[in-house]
Amino acid sequence: MKLYYTLALLFITGIAFSQNFEISGKVVDEAGIPLESATVYLEKAVDSSLITYTISEKNGNFRLTGNTSIPKADLYISFAGYQSYRKTLEIEEKIELPTINMKIQDNELEEVMVTGTRAPITIKKDTLEFNADSFNTRQDANLEELMRKLPGVEVDNQGNITVNGKPVSRILVNGEEFFGDDPKIATKNLPKEIIDKIQVTDTKTRSEEFTGKPGDPENKTVNITIKEDKNKGYFARATAGGGTDDRYELSGIGNYFEDNLRLSVLGSSNNINSSGFSYDEVFGMMGRTAGSNVFGGGGGGITKAETAGLNFVNKWKEEKEIELSVDYFFGRNDTERRTVVARENILPDSRFFTNSEESSNLLNDSHRANARFEVEFDTLTRLSINPSFNANFGNSYRDQMAESLDEDLNLINSTTTSNNEELESAQFNNDIDFIKRFGSRGSYLQMEFGNDHSRQKNDNFYYSESFFREEGEEVVEIQDQYIDEDETTDSYSFQASKRSVLANQFFLDVSYDFDYSKVTNKRYVYEAENADGNYNILNDLLSSDFEVNSRRHIPNVGLNYEGDTWRINTEVGLLHTSLDNSNYLEETSFENTYNNLFLEAGVRYEIERSKSLSIRYDTNVDIPSIRQLQPVVDRTNPLNIVVGNPELRPTYRQDIRLNYRNFDFATRSGTFSYLNIGFTDNNIVPVTTVDEDLVRTTTYTNVDGVVNGNAGVFYNKQYKKEARVFRYQAGLNADYNKNIGFTNAVRYESERYSVSPRLRLTYEIEELFSIEPNYELTYNSTNYDINPERNEDFINHSIGLQATSYWPENVVFGNDISFNYFGNVSPGFENTSLLWNMSLGYEFLKDKATLKVKVYDLLDQNIDTRRVIGDDYIQDTSSLILTRYAMLSFTYKLSNFGGSGPPDRGERRF
Repeated sequence: MKLYYTLALLFITGIAFSQNFEISGKVVDEAGIPLESATVYLEKAVDSSLITYTISEKNGNFRLTGNTSIPKADLYISFAGYQSYRKTLEIEEKIELPTINMKIQDNELEEVMVTGTRAPITIKKDTLEFNADSFNTRQDANLEELMRKLPGVEVDNQGNITVNGKPVSRILVNGEEFFGDDPKIATKNLPKEIIDKIQVTDTKTRSEEFTGKPGDPENKTVNITIKEDKNKGYFARATAGGGTDDRYELSGIGNYFEDNLRLSVLGSSNNINSSGFSYDEVFGMMGRTAGSNVFGGGGGGITKAETAGLNFVNKWKEEKEIELSVDYFFGRNDTERRTVVARENILPDSRFFTNSEESSNLLNDSHRANARFEVEFDTLTRLSINPSFNANFGNSYRDQMAESLDEDLNLINSTTTSNNEELESAQFNNDIDFIKRFGSRGSYLQMEFGNDHSRQKNDNFYYSESFFREEGEEVVEIQDQYIDEDETTDSYSFQASKRSVLANQFFLDVSYDFDYSKVTNKRYVYEAENADGNYNILNDLLSSDFEVNSRRHIPNVGLNYEGDTWRINTEVGLLHTSLDNSNYLEETSFENTYNNLFLEAGVRYEIERSKSLSIRYDTNVDIPSIRQLQPVVDRTNPLNIVVGNPELRPTYRQDIRLNYRNFDFATRSGTFSYLNIGFTDNNIVPVTTVDEDLVRTTTYTNVDGVVNGNAGVFYNKQYKKEARVFRYQAGLNADYNKNIGFTNAVRYESERYSVSPRLRLTYEIEELFSIEPNYELTYNSTNYDINPERNEDFINHSIGLQATSYWPENVVFGNDISFNYFGNVSPGFENTSLLWNMSLGYEFLKDKATLKVKVYDLLDQNIDTRRVIGDDYIQDTSSLILTRYAMLSFTYKLSNFGGSGPPDRGERRF
């Protein structure tokens, strides 16, 4: 209770001497036409620090609300191409201003802000821009902490970012990607002190950027611009730590900037399931979610990871503009996993159970290299070449025990298997893109060529002992084999498209897309000749030499209108697919062609600058995998035999997406909602039969009528009084899936529903503390047209609390608690998971050094338990995960930038 009283006292004390105010008015140009999205902001006259701000509406009206203890303040209004407006106001509860006429700036340039001040936020034609210095953070904050302060921006525990409800898929620095396609390397490592602006735009491909085509409005790209006086120099960070149970962490990242040149290097080594670069300022490299594993997605396990990387970007501008970007990553992972699975298998008139335990160790070295070379011969012609290379070399050791029991829990069969496998894979792909623009109205010719060559080689020494009961007697089956498998893929794509201007913002697009893919799989299984390890006997029944060729032609034509308010896109054509496959060992082949309607259509209506409604319809085809096609018996799991079906047809999908988004800068509140529906024909599903010994045999077939959909609505709101901020986000998500499949060769239909409301609260006093509780409930319901007695309803709960304090000065104390309750788990599996991470850090040497003690899984109660409900099974899984350890670490940061001038009037804080 003392904590609540303290928080209440802090809140009341902060507002007791403050004045609530509301300032309203209207902004127009010299002709009296309303100006939409003008930035209106209030700042303290004494130090130019920002109090609050808003954006004018479509009719030019604005309403500025807030709370301050000062008697006078300066009101500013700015709009691109117009002179800034300034007026000193006496703060009162309600202030109504006369209509404000903005004067055109001399020497106006399109979409260029020429003012003596810098607005905290600027809305241009297609860009939302924040001035970094207008948002107060701790002195040593990184980009992620800065983005948490921006209106409409949300950052979750895993560092994923959304802007006004739309996910951020790319982070650029001065227009270039920062260490490849991982945004978190930028958000966790870029210091706020070097950031000038944060620009948010619709995500565009490099081609769309050059041609001027609109990007994807449902995904956002964030571009970080570096301050001019910070664009020459370096910054770096290094961390070393050691802890209990031989846990350790080592990481370092260095960055050098010089105008258009950027060089970044990084390296790390740890055994705490971390990549080492998505560095959290409070918790370091610890995972922060109960019941899940941070490294490499789910699946549990403990990984020792060693990684190094290099990124180089430069531009040269002589007669031609040339740009080169190169990055390289090396990774070495040593992953240990242990998994226990309990599965209930549902048959039309009965059920049976399978239990398994598996342990594995994977040693893997990976190499990844990417490059982009671009030449702009002139402002209308560009050539881009983008090669990339990936390679993996590893060894995998797996041991598994599995058993099957009948409905009365009598043991029917069991098997033990071991795999010792050498893995090699290599992939090279290259994309060449040539664009020629004609004039400035949007006409262009584009030609793209892509090729992809990959190879995977597996050498597996496989051994199994299986026990079956036949006529009351126990039968033992032994497999001692060497499996030599090679799979290669060669694919090519070509696209030619021509855009013509029919009228202003109205275009005709004609294009032709061609894709070709050739996949070969050679799998030779050799039986052991004797106990000496000689494998010379080829098993023809289990071996294969298989080839799949697919070709896809899409001639299409489109009419597109791309206005400021309306955007209408339509593309219609033929989706012609041919598929042929050959089994060279059996000298059989199969081929067929498929014709479908190709249609992509979308309508987007921008009601206001921050309010939009959109609907989209798309069709696509998915080619069956070679595993699903090849008619060869796979017995690497003796209790589940798999054989492909060469007569599978491509899957045809139709998707409808509806979105509504609205963010109100005046009230700091946002609403976004969505509805997605998908219809799938020729869906590829497994067909499993079970014999009397409970041995499953699985193949594949096509079914029509699969439907999936999801809908959601989310609302967020922020209140701010001086240094005190309160935010809340509430959301509701619902999913529906209608599946069609087979259980013991009997066709069934199932319907699955889930509803998930969630709530997150944030209260903070800047530079003192923040507290963030959250809660999510998920209700699940599944219905079947066969075995209706197994219809099931259950509820999962997830609760979290993050609390961070920055008092006393230079001390950071963080607590991150997450609790999961699983509503329906089999006996023997834990149904609750509690993870409490704690960190205590001390900053010294002018905030350049940090000494930190952190404890992962403080209560030693973290588990990895998951329940998966399939159409004909219910499966519970428990996996080995990282548990409690304590660590002491030391971090040192250094930077040196050329040039340092006094802050201009744009450096405002609130």
